[in-house]
Amino acid sequence: MNECYYDKRMDFFYNRTKTDTADEWTGPQLIGVLCFGTFFCLFIFISNSLVIAAVVKNKRFHFPFYYLLANLAAADFFAGIAYVFLMFNTGPVSKTLTVNRWFLRQGLLDTSLTASLVNLLVIAVERHMSIMRMKIHSNLTKKRVTFLIISIWAIAIFMGAVPTLGWNCLCDITVCSSLAPIYSRSYLVFWSVLNLVVFFIMVVVYIRIYMYVQRKTNVLSSHTSGSISRRRTPVKLMKTVMTVLGAFVVCWTPGLVVLLLDGLNCTDCGIQNVKRWFLLLALLNSVMNPIIYSYKDDEMWATMKRMICCSSEDKSQERRSSRIPSTVLCRSTDISGHYIEDGIIQGTICGKGDLGDKGNS
Repeated sequence: MNECYYDKRMDFFYNRTKTDTADEWTGPQLIGVLCFGTFFCLFIFISNSLVIAAVVKNKRFHFPFYYLLANLAAADFFAGIAYVFLMFNTGPVSKTLTVNRWFLRQGLLDTSLTASLVNLLVIAVERHMSIMRMKIHSNLTKKRVTFLIISIWAIAIFMGAVPTLGWNCLCDITVCSSLAPIYSRSYLVFWSVLNLVVFFIMVVVYIRIYMYVQRKTNVLSSHTSGSISRRRTPVKLMKTVMTVLGAFVVCWTPGLVVLLLDGLNCTDCGIQNVKRWFLLLALLNSVMNPIIYSYKDDEMWATMKRMICCSSEDKSQERRSSRIPSTVLCRSTDISGHYIEDGIIQGTICGKGDLGDKGNS
Protein backbone atom coordinates (compact mmCIF):
# COMPACT_ATOMS: atom_id res chain seq x y z
CA MET A 1 0.00 0.00 0.00
CA ASN A 2 1.38 3.42 -0.95
CA GLU A 3 2.24 5.88 1.78
CA CYS A 4 0.25 9.11 1.83
CA TYR A 5 1.79 12.50 2.60
CA TYR A 6 -1.12 14.65 3.76
CA ASP A 7 0.85 15.96 6.74
CA LYS A 8 3.82 17.22 4.70
CA ARG A 9 4.43 20.85 3.86
CA MET A 10 4.86 21.93 0.27
CA ASP A 11 8.65 22.16 0.53
CA PHE A 12 8.71 18.34 0.52
CA PHE A 13 6.95 18.20 -2.86
CA TYR A 14 8.76 21.19 -4.38
CA ASN A 15 12.14 19.76 -3.44
CA ARG A 16 11.21 16.39 -4.86
CA THR A 17 10.20 17.86 -8.21
CA LYS A 18 13.15 20.31 -8.10
CA THR A 19 10.79 23.24 -8.63
CA ASP A 20 12.36 26.63 -7.96
CA THR A 21 9.94 28.83 -6.07
CA ALA A 22 12.18 31.48 -4.53
CA ASP A 23 15.17 32.70 -6.47
CA GLU A 24 13.44 34.59 -9.27
CA TRP A 25 10.72 35.90 -6.96
CA THR A 26 12.87 38.04 -4.68
CA GLY A 27 14.02 41.64 -4.76
CA PRO A 28 13.02 44.03 -7.57
CA GLN A 29 11.46 41.30 -9.68
CA LEU A 30 9.09 40.31 -6.89
CA ILE A 31 8.12 43.95 -6.36
CA GLY A 32 7.53 44.38 -10.09
CA VAL A 33 5.32 41.31 -10.29
CA LEU A 34 3.30 42.43 -7.26
CA CYS A 35 2.82 45.94 -8.66
CA PHE A 36 1.83 44.55 -12.04
CA GLY A 37 -0.58 42.10 -10.45
CA THR A 38 -2.07 44.68 -8.10
CA PHE A 39 -2.79 47.08 -10.95
CA PHE A 40 -4.60 44.45 -13.00
CA CYS A 41 -6.51 43.15 -9.98
CA LEU A 42 -7.77 46.65 -9.24
CA PHE A 43 -8.85 47.03 -12.84
CA ILE A 44 -10.60 43.65 -12.73
CA PHE A 45 -12.47 44.60 -9.54
CA ILE A 46 -13.51 48.05 -10.75
CA SER A 47 -14.42 47.23 -14.35
CA ASN A 48 -16.39 44.08 -13.57
CA SER A 49 -18.16 45.75 -10.65
CA LEU A 50 -19.27 48.48 -13.05
CA VAL A 51 -20.58 45.90 -15.52
CA ILE A 52 -22.61 44.15 -12.81
CA ALA A 53 -23.94 47.45 -11.45
CA ALA A 54 -24.88 48.62 -14.95
CA VAL A 55 -26.89 45.46 -15.62
CA VAL A 56 -28.70 45.85 -12.30
CA LYS A 57 -29.36 49.56 -12.70
CA ASN A 58 -30.40 49.83 -16.34
CA LYS A 59 -33.77 48.18 -17.01
CA ARG A 60 -32.94 47.85 -20.69
CA PHE A 61 -30.35 45.25 -19.66
CA HIS A 62 -32.90 43.03 -17.90
CA PHE A 63 -32.68 40.28 -20.50
CA PRO A 64 -31.17 36.76 -20.43
CA PHE A 65 -28.03 37.72 -22.31
CA TYR A 66 -27.19 40.54 -19.92
CA TYR A 67 -27.74 38.33 -16.90
CA LEU A 68 -25.16 35.96 -18.38
CA LEU A 69 -22.90 38.92 -19.06
CA ALA A 70 -23.18 39.99 -15.43
CA ASN A 71 -22.34 36.46 -14.37
CA LEU A 72 -19.26 36.55 -16.61
CA ALA A 73 -18.25 39.76 -14.88
CA ALA A 74 -18.78 38.07 -11.51
CA ALA A 75 -16.55 35.19 -12.61
CA ASP A 76 -13.84 37.62 -13.65
CA PHE A 77 -14.24 39.48 -10.35
CA PHE A 78 -13.71 36.16 -8.59
CA ALA A 79 -10.60 35.63 -10.73
CA GLY A 80 -9.23 38.86 -9.27
CA ILE A 81 -9.82 37.54 -5.75
CA ALA A 82 -8.08 34.28 -6.64
CA TYR A 83 -5.10 36.15 -8.01
CA VAL A 84 -4.81 38.34 -4.90
CA PHE A 85 -4.75 35.18 -2.79
CA LEU A 86 -2.10 33.76 -5.12
CA MET A 87 0.10 36.86 -4.84
CA PHE A 88 0.30 36.50 -1.07
CA ASN A 89 0.90 32.74 -1.22
CA THR A 90 3.52 32.39 -3.93
CA GLY A 91 7.27 32.74 -4.30
CA PRO A 92 9.22 31.91 -1.14
CA VAL A 93 5.93 31.47 0.73
CA SER A 94 4.94 28.53 -1.47
CA LYS A 95 7.23 26.09 0.30
CA THR A 96 5.80 27.00 3.71
CA LEU A 97 2.21 26.24 2.75
CA THR A 98 0.33 23.26 4.05
CA VAL A 99 -1.20 20.86 1.56
CA ASN A 100 -4.72 22.14 2.27
CA ARG A 101 -3.71 25.79 1.82
CA TRP A 102 -2.00 24.98 -1.48
CA PHE A 103 -5.12 23.12 -2.63
CA LEU A 104 -7.15 26.22 -1.74
CA ARG A 105 -4.78 28.46 -3.70
CA GLN A 106 -4.97 26.36 -6.84
CA GLY A 107 -8.66 25.56 -6.37
CA LEU A 108 -9.55 29.26 -6.41
CA LEU A 109 -7.63 29.72 -9.65
CA ASP A 110 -9.16 26.64 -11.29
CA THR A 111 -12.65 27.66 -10.19
CA SER A 112 -12.32 31.21 -11.47
CA LEU A 113 -10.84 30.23 -14.81
CA THR A 114 -13.43 27.49 -15.34
CA ALA A 115 -16.27 29.87 -14.48
CA SER A 116 -15.00 32.46 -16.96
CA LEU A 117 -14.54 29.88 -19.71
CA VAL A 118 -17.93 28.23 -19.23
CA ASN A 119 -19.54 31.67 -19.17
CA LEU A 120 -17.95 32.51 -22.48
CA LEU A 121 -19.19 29.25 -23.92
CA VAL A 122 -22.76 29.77 -22.66
CA ILE A 123 -22.79 33.32 -24.05
CA ALA A 124 -21.61 32.02 -27.42
CA VAL A 125 -24.32 29.36 -27.48
CA GLU A 126 -26.97 31.89 -26.41
CA ARG A 127 -25.95 34.25 -29.21
CA HIS A 128 -26.00 31.38 -31.70
CA MET A 129 -29.51 30.37 -30.66
CA SER A 130 -30.78 33.95 -30.89
CA ILE A 131 -29.23 34.74 -34.25
CA MET A 132 -30.37 31.52 -35.91
CA ARG A 133 -33.91 32.38 -34.82
CA MET A 134 -33.47 35.99 -35.99
CA LYS A 135 -34.04 37.44 -32.53
CA ILE A 136 -32.09 39.93 -30.48
CA HIS A 137 -32.66 38.06 -27.23
CA SER A 138 -33.21 34.37 -26.71
CA ASN A 139 -36.38 32.81 -25.31
CA LEU A 140 -34.65 31.85 -22.08
CA THR A 141 -36.82 32.53 -19.06
CA LYS A 142 -35.44 33.93 -15.83
CA LYS A 143 -35.73 30.51 -14.26
CA ARG A 144 -33.66 28.93 -17.03
CA VAL A 145 -31.06 31.68 -16.85
CA THR A 146 -30.87 31.24 -13.09
CA PHE A 147 -30.45 27.50 -13.57
CA LEU A 148 -27.68 28.13 -16.13
CA ILE A 149 -25.85 30.49 -13.78
CA ILE A 150 -26.11 28.04 -10.88
CA SER A 151 -24.91 25.24 -13.16
CA ILE A 152 -21.93 27.31 -14.32
CA TRP A 153 -20.77 27.88 -10.75
CA ALA A 154 -21.47 24.28 -9.76
CA ILE A 155 -19.28 23.06 -12.61
CA ALA A 156 -16.58 25.60 -11.77
CA ILE A 157 -16.53 24.74 -8.07
CA PHE A 158 -16.50 21.03 -8.82
CA MET A 159 -13.62 21.38 -11.27
CA GLY A 160 -11.71 23.45 -8.73
CA ALA A 161 -12.28 20.81 -6.05
CA VAL A 162 -11.53 17.70 -8.11
CA PRO A 163 -7.86 17.43 -7.02
CA THR A 164 -8.85 17.97 -3.39
CA LEU A 165 -11.47 15.25 -3.67
CA GLY A 166 -8.84 12.67 -4.57
CA TRP A 167 -7.39 13.19 -8.03
CA ASN A 168 -3.94 14.06 -6.71
CA CYS A 169 -0.63 12.38 -6.10
CA LEU A 170 -0.41 12.57 -2.31
CA CYS A 171 -0.55 8.79 -2.07
CA ASP A 172 1.53 8.12 -5.18
CA ILE A 173 4.23 10.74 -5.54
CA THR A 174 5.69 9.00 -8.57
CA VAL A 175 2.91 10.52 -10.74
CA CYS A 176 3.25 14.07 -9.39
CA SER A 177 3.54 16.82 -11.97
CA SER A 178 6.24 19.45 -12.09
CA LEU A 179 4.17 22.64 -12.32
CA ALA A 180 1.68 21.50 -9.68
CA PRO A 181 3.69 19.27 -7.33
CA ILE A 182 0.69 17.60 -5.69
CA TYR A 183 -1.45 17.27 -8.82
CA SER A 184 -1.36 14.04 -10.80
CA ARG A 185 -0.06 14.34 -14.33
CA SER A 186 -3.18 12.55 -15.54
CA TYR A 187 -5.33 15.32 -14.07
CA LEU A 188 -3.32 18.00 -15.88
CA VAL A 189 -3.84 16.14 -19.16
CA PHE A 190 -7.56 15.91 -18.46
CA TRP A 191 -7.80 19.57 -17.44
CA SER A 192 -5.89 20.94 -20.42
CA VAL A 193 -7.58 18.72 -23.03
CA LEU A 194 -11.04 19.53 -21.64
CA ASN A 195 -10.42 23.26 -21.89
CA LEU A 196 -8.96 22.96 -25.37
CA VAL A 197 -12.07 21.05 -26.44
CA VAL A 198 -14.25 23.86 -25.06
CA PHE A 199 -12.10 26.31 -26.97
CA PHE A 200 -12.67 24.34 -30.16
CA ILE A 201 -16.43 24.36 -29.58
CA MET A 202 -16.37 28.14 -29.20
CA VAL A 203 -14.45 28.48 -32.46
CA VAL A 204 -17.05 26.34 -34.25
CA VAL A 205 -19.92 28.38 -32.79
CA TYR A 206 -18.49 31.71 -33.87
CA ILE A 207 -17.56 30.39 -37.31
CA ARG A 208 -21.16 29.27 -37.79
CA ILE A 209 -22.38 32.71 -36.73
CA TYR A 210 -20.06 34.44 -39.16
CA MET A 211 -20.91 32.13 -42.07
CA TYR A 212 -24.63 32.59 -41.42
CA VAL A 213 -24.39 36.37 -41.44
CA GLN A 214 -22.16 36.39 -44.50
CA ARG A 215 -24.64 34.19 -46.36
CA LYS A 216 -27.57 36.42 -45.40
CA THR A 217 -25.63 39.52 -46.41
CA ASN A 218 -24.70 38.04 -49.79
CA VAL A 219 -28.34 37.15 -50.45
CA LEU A 220 -29.33 40.72 -49.71
CA SER A 221 -26.53 42.15 -51.87
CA SER A 222 -27.71 40.16 -54.88
CA HIS A 223 -31.10 41.89 -54.75
CA THR A 224 -30.11 45.42 -53.80
CA SER A 225 -27.08 47.61 -53.94
CA GLY A 226 -27.29 48.17 -50.21
CA SER A 227 -25.86 50.91 -48.09
CA ILE A 228 -22.28 51.34 -47.02
CA SER A 229 -23.15 50.16 -43.53
CA ARG A 230 -24.69 46.98 -44.97
CA ARG A 231 -21.57 46.19 -46.93
CA ARG A 232 -19.44 46.83 -43.86
CA THR A 233 -21.49 44.51 -41.63
CA PRO A 234 -19.47 41.32 -42.43
CA VAL A 235 -16.24 43.26 -41.88
CA LYS A 236 -17.41 44.50 -38.48
CA LEU A 237 -18.49 40.98 -37.56
CA MET A 238 -15.17 39.49 -38.63
CA LYS A 239 -13.24 42.05 -36.59
CA THR A 240 -15.31 41.32 -33.51
CA VAL A 241 -15.10 37.55 -33.91
CA MET A 242 -11.36 37.79 -34.44
CA THR A 243 -11.08 39.94 -31.32
CA VAL A 244 -13.02 37.44 -29.22
CA LEU A 245 -11.21 34.40 -30.56
CA GLY A 246 -7.85 36.13 -30.67
CA ALA A 247 -8.12 37.21 -27.03
CA PHE A 248 -9.00 33.70 -25.99
CA VAL A 249 -6.24 32.07 -28.04
CA VAL A 250 -3.57 34.48 -26.85
CA CYS A 251 -4.59 34.38 -23.20
CA TRP A 252 -5.47 30.71 -22.72
CA THR A 253 -3.79 28.45 -25.26
CA PRO A 254 -0.15 28.93 -24.15
CA GLY A 255 -0.97 28.03 -20.54
CA LEU A 256 -3.08 25.05 -21.55
CA VAL A 257 -0.33 23.75 -23.81
CA VAL A 258 2.22 24.10 -21.01
CA LEU A 259 -0.06 22.16 -18.64
CA LEU A 260 -0.54 19.48 -21.28
CA LEU A 261 3.21 19.17 -21.79
CA ASP A 262 3.73 18.85 -18.05
CA GLY A 263 1.00 16.23 -17.86
CA LEU A 264 2.76 14.31 -20.61
CA ASN A 265 5.96 14.50 -18.53
CA CYS A 266 7.96 16.53 -21.04
CA THR A 267 11.16 17.11 -19.09
CA ASP A 268 13.02 18.95 -21.87
CA CYS A 269 10.34 21.54 -22.68
CA GLY A 270 11.52 24.24 -20.27
CA ILE A 271 8.04 24.76 -18.87
CA GLN A 272 9.33 26.04 -15.53
CA ASN A 273 10.76 29.14 -17.23
CA VAL A 274 7.44 30.31 -18.67
CA LYS A 275 4.76 29.02 -16.29
CA ARG A 276 4.33 32.25 -14.29
CA TRP A 277 4.07 34.49 -17.33
CA PHE A 278 1.54 32.22 -18.98
CA LEU A 279 -0.51 32.32 -15.79
CA LEU A 280 -0.49 36.13 -15.92
CA LEU A 281 -1.46 35.93 -19.59
CA ALA A 282 -4.41 33.66 -18.78
CA LEU A 283 -5.61 35.99 -16.05
CA LEU A 284 -5.33 38.90 -18.48
CA ASN A 285 -8.44 37.47 -20.11
CA SER A 286 -10.42 38.66 -17.10
CA VAL A 287 -9.19 42.17 -17.88
CA MET A 288 -10.13 41.95 -21.53
CA ASN A 289 -13.61 40.46 -21.13
CA PRO A 290 -15.30 43.64 -19.87
CA ILE A 291 -13.77 45.56 -22.78
CA ILE A 292 -14.78 43.06 -25.45
CA TYR A 293 -18.28 42.23 -24.19
CA SER A 294 -19.32 45.49 -22.55
CA TYR A 295 -17.47 48.64 -23.47
CA LYS A 296 -18.28 48.29 -27.18
CA ASP A 297 -21.95 48.69 -26.28
CA ASP A 298 -22.68 52.42 -26.28
CA GLU A 299 -25.55 52.01 -23.84
CA MET A 300 -23.44 49.98 -21.42
CA TRP A 301 -20.60 52.45 -21.64
CA ALA A 302 -22.96 55.40 -21.12
CA THR A 303 -24.49 53.72 -18.06
CA MET A 304 -21.08 53.09 -16.53
CA LYS A 305 -19.95 56.65 -17.25
CA ARG A 306 -23.03 58.00 -15.51
CA MET A 307 -22.23 55.88 -12.48
CA ILE A 308 -18.61 57.02 -12.49
CA CYS A 309 -19.37 60.70 -13.02
CA CYS A 310 -22.50 60.63 -10.83
CA SER A 311 -24.36 62.64 -13.46
CA SER A 312 -27.16 61.92 -15.92
CA GLU A 313 -27.08 62.52 -19.63
CA ASP A 314 -29.24 65.00 -21.46
CA LYS A 315 -32.88 63.88 -21.63
CA SER A 316 -33.02 64.23 -25.39
CA GLN A 317 -30.07 61.91 -25.73
CA GLU A 318 -31.82 59.45 -23.42
CA ARG A 319 -34.89 59.54 -25.67
CA ARG A 320 -32.81 58.95 -28.77
CA SER A 321 -30.90 56.05 -27.26
CA SER A 322 -34.11 54.47 -25.95
CA ARG A 323 -35.43 54.10 -29.51
CA ILE A 324 -32.64 51.68 -30.41
CA PRO A 325 -32.53 48.30 -28.63
CA SER A 326 -29.25 48.12 -26.77
CA THR A 327 -27.29 44.94 -27.26
CA VAL A 328 -23.69 44.33 -26.56
CA LEU A 329 -23.33 42.64 -29.88
CA CYS A 330 -25.04 45.34 -31.93
CA ARG A 331 -21.60 46.85 -32.18
CA SER A 332 -19.69 43.64 -31.73
CA THR A 333 -20.85 40.04 -32.08
CA ASP A 334 -24.66 40.26 -32.29
CA ILE A 335 -25.27 40.05 -35.99
CA SER A 336 -28.99 40.36 -35.59
CA GLY A 337 -28.34 43.81 -34.15
CA HIS A 338 -26.58 44.77 -37.38
CA TYR A 339 -29.54 43.46 -39.32
CA ILE A 340 -31.83 45.80 -37.42
CA GLU A 341 -29.60 48.80 -38.10
CA ASP A 342 -29.17 47.94 -41.76
CA GLY A 343 -32.68 46.74 -42.50
CA ILE A 344 -31.44 43.31 -43.51
CA ILE A 345 -34.16 41.55 -41.59
CA GLN A 346 -37.28 43.63 -42.05
CA GLY A 347 -40.22 43.53 -39.71
CA THR A 348 -39.09 40.42 -37.83
CA ILE A 349 -36.97 41.47 -34.87
CA CYS A 350 -38.01 43.92 -32.21
CA GLY A 351 -37.26 46.66 -34.70
CA LYS A 352 -40.88 47.02 -35.78
CA GLY A 353 -41.19 50.10 -33.64
CA ASP A 354 -38.17 51.62 -35.33
CA LEU A 355 -39.49 50.80 -38.76
CA GLY A 356 -42.81 52.32 -37.81
CA ASP A 357 -41.14 55.48 -36.62
CA LYS A 358 -39.19 55.70 -39.85
CA GLY A 359 -42.33 55.22 -41.84
CA ASN A 360 -44.04 58.07 -40.03
CA SER A 361 -41.11 60.43 -40.29
